[in-house]
Amino acid sequence: MTEAALRERVCLLARSLFERGLTHGSTGNISARTGDGGLLVSPTGTSFGLLDPARLARFDAGGRHVDGDRPTKEMPLHTAFYDTRGTAGAVVHLHSCHSVALSLLSDPGEDFLPPLTPYAVMQLGRVTLLPFFLPGDPAMGQAVRGLAGKRSAVMLANHGPVVAGRDVEAACNAIEELEATAQLALLTRGMGPRSLTEAQVRRVVDTFDVEWDA
Repeated sequence: MTEAALRERVCLLARSLFERGLTHGSTGNISARTGDGGLLVSPTGTSFGLLDPARLARFDAGGRHVDGDRPTKEMPLHTAFYDTRGTAGAVVHLHSCHSVALSLLSDPGEDFLPPLTPYAVMQLGRVTLLPFFLPGDPAMGQAVRGLAGKRSAVMLANHGPVVAGRDVEAACNAIEELEATAQLALLTRGMGPRSLTEAQVRRVVDTFDVEWDA
């Protein structure tokens, strides 16, 4: 994909997320790896519904901001995923409502999402709930680095999910699956929902080559 096409794709997908209520106002940020090893990143303080392909922040392969508007203050989150997961081609961070709501009812640690469907297991693997950090705090990136590349998705308590994918479409699809699973968890909370059994989870993990045990 050319860089021009990638710029358009990033903005199209971001607008789709915004228009369907998965993030709001000027919340959320998105980045994608360019063909030369650089990054395209959504600017700080911008709405996902109004991103301009020509104004995306551009970083070169050395991590220097070389063009476009000033990037999101959540860059430590993005660079932590790129630096620790060699397969990461894009990172998306949203303030999606059901995910945040579920984080208010959970304690930081492993397995933020229950295995309610095979799709969450397939697209996300295990999701770690990280503690609360101030927005823009570099400690968020340090917490992701502490996972040593073993997670493609994390949930920031009282804040929102962050997901890395092989490309921008995969990252967006996965973070939507995270939000949908969080919504299911809330809808069935206290009702004794029938989650996948350990054996069923293992079949999904083995069949679809999911990172699960790390």
